[in-house]
Amino acid sequence: MFTRFVTALGALLLVLAGAAPDLAQAQVQAQNAYPNKPVKMVVAFPPGGATDLTGRLLAGKLAELWGQPVVVDNKAGASGMIGSEQVMRSPADGYTILVTITTHIQNPAIFAKMPYDPLKDFTPISQICLSYLALAVRPDFPAKDLKEFVAVVKSNPGKYTFGSFGTGSSSHIMGERFARVAGLEMTHVPYKGSAPMTADLLGGQIATAWVDVSTGTALFQAGRLRPIAVSGPARTPMLPTVPNLGELGYTGFEPLGWVGVFLPAGAPKAVVDKLSRDIMQVVKMPDVRARLYEQTLVPVGDSPESFTRTLRRDLAVWAKVAREAGITPQ
Repeated sequence: MFTRFVTALGALLLVLAGAAPDLAQAQVQAQNAYPNKPVKMVVAFPPGGATDLTGRLLAGKLAELWGQPVVVDNKAGASGMIGSEQVMRSPADGYTILVTITTHIQNPAIFAKMPYDPLKDFTPISQICLSYLALAVRPDFPAKDLKEFVAVVKSNPGKYTFGSFGTGSSSHIMGERFARVAGLEMTHVPYKGSAPMTADLLGGQIATAWVDVSTGTALFQAGRLRPIAVSGPARTPMLPTVPNLGELGYTGFEPLGWVGVFLPAGAPKAVVDKLSRDIMQVVKMPDVRARLYEQTLVPVGDSPESFTRTLRRDLAVWAKVAREAGITPQ
């Protein structure tokens, strides 16, 4: 019996040894074949904002590169969780891609219950770009700079609102933290994206908003909105005359937002590698970089390993910022 066992084991090892090259060849073939049918790109925010713009720019270039349609599907709501959950529950074959923003790893600091784990249930592919925030008001707001803004709002407790492009978003967390640090009594008004928030700011439904600079730049240049200050570690080159919160004495507003690409957890390595490599190729294209800079977005385009490190770092950073803003998971 022992002899038969050893013989069978040896045969099995021979089969496995022969299968290894076949498996490697199959992985290469899968990588080379992907994609061989249309790809759906789920953008977790509505049309018109920086996330949508970035997703559509990326989708168009990938479609050209692949010779396959890349169909953008906006699934907004619940701070990006509706679109993210849809992708999480999709087959991990590379044919359903998620484009979302920093809320992906900010949500755990805001929501006590989530339908997924932002790290374990997704495969990071690439960080596409970085974005700044600006505290924006209409031209008729009775303050010309941040010092005057703080004085006006502080002298009218409860009168002024601030809009964000979603509960748990960078604009929500930054807005709450700034109000807390500056001693302001303001009501938070969340939206399902930058575009509807900005529309209400222009229309006077909200008094102020933390606008992503990408969405706000054209309105700033046209004089329809006025930026008071920007977030980030330094002034943004796109708005060089607008002071940074840090230089005005408000620290802790250095983290930047980002737009990134994910697949569901368990995606084949061959597909992950190809998608990542192709996205990095797209982000390096001169016309893509020019378009991103034009929208005041800073191009990145990195590897899955690099993006994973960013996610783990930012998860801790934003949890700390949320705590300092007095936000507890609800």
